Amino acid sequence: MATGRGSRYLLTIGRWRRSFGIAPQFRALAALVPGVSHVDNKSDFLGKRPHRRHPGILQLSCVRLPQALAEAAQLLLLGSAMPNMEKQVQALTNYLWSRHLPVEPEELQRRAVLLEKKILENADSCQTEKHHEEILHALRRTTYHWQELSYSEGLSLVYMAARLDGGFAAVSRAFHEIQARLPEFQPQTLMDFGSGTGSVTWAAHSTWGQSLREYMCVDSSAAMLELAEKLLKGGSGSGMPCVPGVFFRQFLPVSPKVQFDVVVAAFSLSELPSKADRTDVVQTLWRKTGHFLVLIENGTKAGHSLLMDARDLVLNGKEKSPLDPRPGFVFAPCPHELPCPQLTASKPLACSFSQAYYPIPFSWNKKPKEEKFSLVILARGSPEKANRWPRITQPVLKRPRHVHCHLCCPDGHMQHAVITARRHGRDLYRCARVSSWGDLLPVITPLELPPSAQDAQDAPES
Repeated sequence: MATGRGSRYLLTIGRWRRSFGIAPQFRALAALVPGVSHVDNKSDFLGKRPHRRHPGILQLSCVRLPQALAEAAQLLLLGSAMPNMEKQVQALTNYLWSRHLPVEPEELQRRAVLLEKKILENADSCQTEKHHEEILHALRRTTYHWQELSYSEGLSLVYMAARLDGGFAAVSRAFHEIQARLPEFQPQTLMDFGSGTGSVTWAAHSTWGQSLREYMCVDSSAAMLELAEKLLKGGSGSGMPCVPGVFFRQFLPVSPKVQFDVVVAAFSLSELPSKADRTDVVQTLWRKTGHFLVLIENGTKAGHSLLMDARDLVLNGKEKSPLDPRPGFVFAPCPHELPCPQLTASKPLACSFSQAYYPIPFSWNKKPKEEKFSLVILARGSPEKANRWPRITQPVLKRPRHVHCHLCCPDGHMQHAVITARRHGRDLYRCARVSSWGDLLPVITPLELPPSAQDAQDAPES
């Protein structure tokens, strides 16, 4: 968690400026933690923009599917004549949301040893066969039974009705982060691993349709690929696709000779049966990445933990692509490459975000919804060029004359900041008040102070 000294920086910066007669030279007014390497010291970071549009704002308004995609999905579902579609959609949604990662063989062996030791302590050593049966029964009862989903034509349609709109919303939010922070980035090629119904292709086309010329969709399910192609063609097997340049294949290309500007794996890594499989896939995806690797999973502890494993694998990996030896860094959501403070907390939490969206207008599906997801965006290059402002990790609590912000800071710690106009200045207070869950808070590190000022910062408040 955040150090006490780091918290006092936020609480006392306004006071020492008044005490030592230091003129407010910057409009970014607060310091969160000491020792932050990247300092935003532009004298006018807002420019002519109002506070509600400060450069850390990354929220999207309620996302709506492209009309052609929504109409194609409705047409396919109406033509399927599947019974009890609403119940099937709800059952699949609940199953996907409650799903855990498969238990690794090493963990299963560890549990079996502990159970055997516990049983033998209170049992007759002669009944060995009965002890084995008890151990197996206890393992079956206490171990999560992960099963691989086999997407037939029918299950693919149910998945489309359940996840097309929410998946599109989450991916759109991830792409918006890149576009908002790097408007000059214009990708030409994209690869989607575990493409499913093709929501990544549609979201990418909505974001960078003017520049993208090639979309490579990879999915092991032939039924899913056929469904995605039908959605592109308006719900039929013939006709011109709404998005040109889309290619489908069932196997991931492992050759490093070709890279893609953007590589995406959305809700796909959790479909792999083991950690070794996930490791192989993440390494392959990173070798295929030219600029950005976007990984998205459900906003659960399991999803977040899986993404942090992938993040650490890329950051700590020693293998380099022969085509692109540039190292990787975290573009979003973390403002650092240090261990995730959410996982190391006394009560671990999932680092997740939320995006509002309008669902496909089926009879049971008319009100706006929220998609809760976890993500990590890894980029090639140097982190010094990235924006290292703190990330707001929970909904902002707005109270009279003060705002509560939970922040992931560039020093790798979490901080609960209570921001007021009196202590931190009008600009930061107004920026915090209009910020939302998932935004960046524009703050700076402490200015170079005389020793007396440093002592004043460290002194407890009266």
